[in-house]
Amino acid sequence: MAESKPVIYAAMGGNLLIAISKFVAAAMTGSSAMLSEGIHSVVDTGNQVLLLFGMHRAKQPPSPQFPFGHGKEVYFWSFVVALLIFAVGSGVSLYEGVIHILHPEPIESPLINYIVLGLGILFEGASWAFALNEFRKTKGKWSYVEAVHRGKDPSMFVVLFEDSAALLGLLVAMAGVALSQWTGILIFDGIASVVIGLILGGTAIWLAMETKGLLIGESANSNVVENIRQLAAEADGVEGVNEVLTMHMGPNFILVNLSVRFARGTPAERIERTIAKLDGEIKQKHESVKRVFVEAEARAGVDEIPQAAATE
Repeated sequence: MAESKPVIYAAMGGNLLIAISKFVAAAMTGSSAMLSEGIHSVVDTGNQVLLLFGMHRAKQPPSPQFPFGHGKEVYFWSFVVALLIFAVGSGVSLYEGVIHILHPEPIESPLINYIVLGLGILFEGASWAFALNEFRKTKGKWSYVEAVHRGKDPSMFVVLFEDSAALLGLLVAMAGVALSQWTGILIFDGIASVVIGLILGGTAIWLAMETKGLLIGESANSNVVENIRQLAAEADGVEGVNEVLTMHMGPNFILVNLSVRFARGTPAERIERTIAKLDGEIKQKHESVKRVFVEAEARAGVDEIPQAAATE
């Protein structure tokens, strides 16, 4: 998660400055689209504060009440961010747009809007390029859509989604102001605000869908699961792997539960050595695996242990 902090700080600083300039421009010109954009930037700034708060909370050590730590705090606050984008950003933009479509007002000093929107596109574009570059480093060989779907650290792609929606919203706002000025049809400004609301709503729904699985308890990526299965199958004395259950307790915390079947007559001491070695191999191969539980299903015999064995 540490690599996503610079992205969040950059986006937060840029959004705060842009929000102030948009509100000033909206007050001076009366533009509905500009007001919607100002609200959008404020929501984005607050969202980035929430993401940082979630990342801070996720670092808390395990406790008797939360034995596996607080890693899912990141997932919870990312889901809250999606809700805020939908409820506040999208809702207010749609409301303002409808009001200005029903009761259109002329835009005063549109040049101010163009200047602010142009600066917003410049700053937002720089933040978006930075976020995209960092996301490209982490996505590996996956496509962008696949990387978002498989990614376990939502703080990275949430910022990228927000910046993408912000850039698109700025272009829509500029188009609305320009069309209102050039055609004299004032409802274009309100229509632009409605479109911005729809963009934010779509972004929020997608973010909510992507973070929901992580919040509920999503498994590790299939290549990690298959590799763990292979390591278990090759372990000394193991003749079969029944189940490999994994769950992300945080972006960098995978919980593994293995059910393996040992060969007939395998002594208890050999089973214990195998489990300890397997635990070390899995954690060495996959740094995000923090806890491994192994259910050793040995066939009936004097020196066998049909109970579950756990390693930390």
